[in-house]
Formats: sequence, C-alpha cells, structure tokens
Amino acid sequence: MNWRDYQPVVLPRVSGTDHLRDIAVAEQHGLYAQLKRVLKGELGDRKAVTDTVKAANIRGRGGAGFNAGLKWSFMPPKKEGLPRYLACNGDESEPGTYKDRRIFEFNPHLFIEGTLIACWAMEMDAAYVYVRGEYADWIDMLQQAVDQAYAKGYIGDNILGSGVSIHFYVHKGAGAYICGEETSLMESLEGKRAYPRSKPPFPAQFGLWGKPTTINNIETLAHVPLVLQKGADWYQNLGAKDHPGPMLYGLQGHLNRTGLFELPSGMRLDTLMYEVGQGIRGGKRAKAVIPGGSSVPPLPVEYVEVSAGTPNAIALEGRHYQLLFNGHPDITMNAASLDSARQPGESMGSAVGTTGMLVLDEDTDMVRYLYRIAKFYHHESCGQCTPCREGTGWLQSLLERFVKGTAGVRDMDLLLDLCDNMEGRTVCALADAAAWPVRNTLRRFTDEFKARVKTERVLVGV
Repeated sequence: MNWRDYQPVVLPRVSGTDHLRDIAVAEQHGLYAQLKRVLKGELGDRKAVTDTVKAANIRGRGGAGFNAGLKWSFMPPKKEGLPRYLACNGDESEPGTYKDRRIFEFNPHLFIEGTLIACWAMEMDAAYVYVRGEYADWIDMLQQAVDQAYAKGYIGDNILGSGVSIHFYVHKGAGAYICGEETSLMESLEGKRAYPRSKPPFPAQFGLWGKPTTINNIETLAHVPLVLQKGADWYQNLGAKDHPGPMLYGLQGHLNRTGLFELPSGMRLDTLMYEVGQGIRGGKRAKAVIPGGSSVPPLPVEYVEVSAGTPNAIALEGRHYQLLFNGHPDITMNAASLDSARQPGESMGSAVGTTGMLVLDEDTDMVRYLYRIAKFYHHESCGQCTPCREGTGWLQSLLERFVKGTAGVRDMDLLLDLCDNMEGRTVCALADAAAWPVRNTLRRFTDEFKARVKTERVLVGV
C-alpha cells in the first residue's frame, strides 16, 4: 500500500460536527461491535481471541515492542476467588511523546473496547488506567467516555447480559517519568512510592496487590478491536513485516510541518522528514534524527549527492540527494531497520521507542541538546539504584562542563565509563535510557565535544 492512500483507523476522520468521544457516534462507526461478538462467542473462546492477537503481532507501542498476544498468553490459569487485573499504561512521560492523549481526545471508546476485550480474553476482573497527572483535560475526557460506557452496559456487572463482570478505573498519576515503567506503575497504583520491582516474580504471577496482572500500552490496546474486525492477515500486511500495523508518528523539531500523523509502520525516515514533515525549516539541512523519543540514540544525517532519477532521492535546490542515517540509506521506522543503522563497534543503531520523532537541523548544538536530555533523566531518577541515582547526576555534571567550556581531555572517556557502569546494572531501564543518548551522541558527534575541551598544559616527564 502506498502510504498516501492510507486511511486512518486508530484516529479516523469523522465528518461534520460528530465526535467519537460521544458513544452514540462511536457506535454508529462500529465501535463495541467486536466486544459484542466476543461476548457472544462468535470469535471463539478466550484462547482463540488471544491467538488472533498473537498472530497479528501487535507489537507494544509503549517502547518495548513485545508481541501483545504473546504477553497475554503468559497469564496463568484462572483460580476461583483470585482476582486478576489489567493495568493500562497511559503515563506517557517520554519527552516528545503525545500519541496516547490523542486517543483519549479523539477515539477513547476504541481504547476502552480493546481493554474490555483484553480483560475478557485473560479473565480479568478490572482494568486500571494510569494516566500522567499533567493530562488533566484528557483524564476528564477519558472519564466521561468511561461513564458513557458504564451507562450503556459495556462496563460493570453482567456486561450486556453475558454473565461477565469487568470494572474500569481511571487513575491520575503523580507526574513522575519512572511511573511509565510497568512495576513502578503498579507500585504507584497501590499507593506506594514508585520504586521499580525486581523481577522475577513477573507481573503475570505477582502484580497489582500480589495478584496476576498484565500491563499494556494505550495505543496497543486500541489496535485490538481493529485486528478482530479486519483480521490478523490485514494487520500483518500493513507496514513493516517485523513491526506491522498502523503507527502514530509524532513529528517535531526543525520541520516545516509538525504534529501527529497516523500512517503504516515502516515509513522511511527521509519520507517522514521531507514529504510528511515538508522538509527542514528555513531551507536548512538536518544534522540528526532521534526516531523514538529522547531515550533512543540519535542518528547523524548525511546528504550524498546522486543523479536525477535515483530511487528515493530528495530534491533540494535543483540537486538530488540520498540521505544516510549513521552511514546507512533506506532506514525505516521499524525495529530491525533502526537497529541496523549502526557502525562497526557500536552495540545498537537506534529504536522505534514511542515513535516521537525529533529532527534537529544543521545549526543544532548537540552538546547542549545532550546536556538537556541528561538533566531530565537526572531529575527523573527515582533514586532506588545507586548506579542510576549517582550516575545520572554525574552525567549531567560532566556535560555541564562541556557546555561551559571547562571540560578536560579525560572527561569524554569518563562519560563513556559512566555509561558502561550504568547500563544493565539497575532494577529498571531508566539508567539505560540515560546512558544510550550520551554514549551514542558522544561517539557520533565527537568533534562537537572535542571543540569544547579546555586546552590543558601537560608537563613532560611528570
């Protein structure tokens, strides 16, 4: 499918004054039809529905990219008298990410329906939706949609006379980045300080209040009714084979056209920049692209002049260019392609993350950019693990030296050593999220850091 012919299904265009937040309008557009089919047994038993979601390969849209149906299958068999819960992650605190709030605003009933189907498939008793506290207006929008669904009998006791009871709770978070990590989210829901839990035990065995729990992202759950309506084959054949389905791309930075765009997965980075985003502001060139939010490594952008007629060439000022991302052409927004954009000796290229794509132009100071990112992660570290608590502070302090021009020749190596001692050494992945941008920005834009190093006088023989 040509991406220009794609018709949005997660955030469909509704004509006139109709709004999909109104449950009557939502029903007219087919919402809750799949829930009714599931409750009537028209799509098979619980395992059959889970297998359909697994076959579609709905990869989690919260950053990890794990197969949602496979995750559902990890839930243990139901035990009489033991409640089970679904936690819906709408914390969305990753800088540059704002896709879930658009679902809350423009199609909340699609998410609610997907959540109810997931609860039915896993025999859940209740769903808890954790939304970041700063989303005050969107929390109200979601709660109104939930109240409408309760009034219609889609949520609550004996749903539509099926004998199935599922309850739905919207929880206002405290605005901490760490609450986006699934075990921290559960701790916060329980009224505790949001410290990540060590695993095992995993949430499917010991989750909310010690009961079996599954955690899914908002956008991930919104895809479930679409798969049941259109089929797993439709979903698998939309976009990239290894990372299929629609994606909500958040384009931002130095582009002429920014915003949220629903398109198939696997879109080319240069297409997103120059066709969807309509090019770089002021006729400048791009210096770097951060594909999936602030925690993923940046990809340097290089313009290589090619002859007219070269496939996928970008026309600029009467000339044609092929864009290289960290030295690689034809990089697309899916896990395998982004990870392949690496140089020899590098452990990773980049990642899809939360599809919050940031484009930086040629005048961007990468040192100041990285300092701002490091300052954020230092502020958001929960402080439970020493490598993260101390390491994020040292990353910020060392990068501040580069910003002020007081860094020494050894500080670049010290930054890399810090990253090595942080990554993979903490309970959750926040330390990794802080280390990845530092390590890869430092290595891929070395000259900008070297230019900030203070000249030191070294005594020979001492």
